[in-house]
Amino acid sequence: MHLSVVVRSRNEADRLRLTLASLQAQTVQPEVLVVNDGSTDHTPAVLAEVVGRLRLGIVTHPFPLGRSRASNAGAACASSEILLFLDGDTLAAPNLVERHLAAHRDFPNLLGRGETYHVRKTRFLKDPESATPQPGHEERLARMKPEERDRLRVTRRQILEDFSSVDRSAEPGVYPGTDPRRLYELEMDALNNHTDCPVLWAAASGSNLSVRRDHFEKVGGFDPDIDINEHRELALRLCQSGDRLRAVSGARTYHLIHRTGWRDPLQDLDWERTFFERHPIAAVKLLSVFWASLSAGDLVPPAARIASLPALAAASRSESPIDYEEIRRQVRAPRVTAREATEL
Repeated sequence: MHLSVVVRSRNEADRLRLTLASLQAQTVQPEVLVVNDGSTDHTPAVLAEVVGRLRLGIVTHPFPLGRSRASNAGAACASSEILLFLDGDTLAAPNLVERHLAAHRDFPNLLGRGETYHVRKTRFLKDPESATPQPGHEERLARMKPEERDRLRVTRRQILEDFSSVDRSAEPGVYPGTDPRRLYELEMDALNNHTDCPVLWAAASGSNLSVRRDHFEKVGGFDPDIDINEHRELALRLCQSGDRLRAVSGARTYHLIHRTGWRDPLQDLDWERTFFERHPIAAVKLLSVFWASLSAGDLVPPAARIASLPALAAASRSESPIDYEEIRRQVRAPRVTAREATEL
């Protein structure tokens, strides 16, 4: 059994260089398909650096097609039985491929969710290896002492020779903050302790997600009309067709943070509208209530909070007196226009 890593990347050349170094350092060497999704930076030069060092395939889009189309394009070029999706700003632990392959050997219908960590210290850096600042943060880094600035760096030498130093600088969750960490903990708890939960598809990750290539092709791959939560929509279809989402223990990735915020699925609701059109089930609509329930704010009344994936499953099938439609409107109202709030 072999594995192909599909790496989606757009205008993140300096982080992509580190991602490719982490794939070069794998204990089991994978096929690597990099999808350059309309980059205008020096991504082609970075890819040229690793030709001959990896089993490398390159797919180049002259203009951006989005995450789902980029993922599908890379998968179409893969030759292995197993696909593993990764982002171009995400490091792979040295045993990532080995762990996913072992899990697929044990579970033939596996949809594998790895452990998703982040490296917060890189958030102000354009190039983590040289500690070059992001535009607008030059003064912040100029005020640092040389040794302090040096501690922000993530280098190819560290990745190839001392990966444990990268791991020590990382924290659970795809992004920094209490809410992303809490979501990660709840997702992994469900995957490890509630394996029969009917909404486990909601615990799928956008990166560090593995699937059998023939199963991926059978369901038609990622929905090209969804670019936020496309991984959860894919996972729902795969689970409906017989796959089981499971945690892949020890299969860890590290997001090299490069901004202070993240794409908020409570603000951009195009994904929700399309997702619900494809799957008109209560759990899809209640995802926003679940995520809002993780916040320390008062968007969701205490009695209506959905505090876990099993609780999401219960709320989806319950005839509870709680008016979740009204709560959804309250959750969404500050973030969308009145017209948009009535279109779903």
